[in-house]
Amino acid sequence: MNIWIGLLVALAATLAMEGVAYVAHRWVMHGFLWSLHKSHHEPRTGLFEKNDWFAFMFALPSIACIYLGVEAGWHPAWMWVGIGIAGYGAIYFGFHDVIVHRRIAHGYVPKSAYMKRIVQAHRLHHVVNSKHGTVSFGFLWAPPVRVLKAELERRGGDIRVPTGA
Repeated sequence: MNIWIGLLVALAATLAMEGVAYVAHRWVMHGFLWSLHKSHHEPRTGLFEKNDWFAFMFALPSIACIYLGVEAGWHPAWMWVGIGIAGYGAIYFGFHDVIVHRRIAHGYVPKSAYMKRIVQAHRLHHVVNSKHGTVSFGFLWAPPVRVLKAELERRGGDIRVPTGA
């Protein structure tokens, strides 16, 4: 497979993962696997939290796709899909765990309108104390902050002031 086509496949997979992540966050993490994700909405007491199991779960399809495209004789495009999934994971880790939640100490302060909006949107996601009633389930795209605040106000849920979320 031509490397440029492969890179386009990887980019498409990376972009598609935002939709997958939204669905997983909205209906899996805030749904039947809340028992794992709940730890992410509470103050962390150590280096890891139960929510970190999701990183392992999301790595499995990436590993499987790379294996299928390289070793199992499937079309090479599968390798590029796996690379795209891994790329999204790396972007997610950098944005979500490092920039927003500061799991690695740094001095970065968002300056662009995009970065400010995406960080604020994720922080607004954490102001709700339960798995219901929160907003902004995406990681790389979010509605304008004013829209999210209006939706939170409309819902009138169990809202708290975030502490380091």
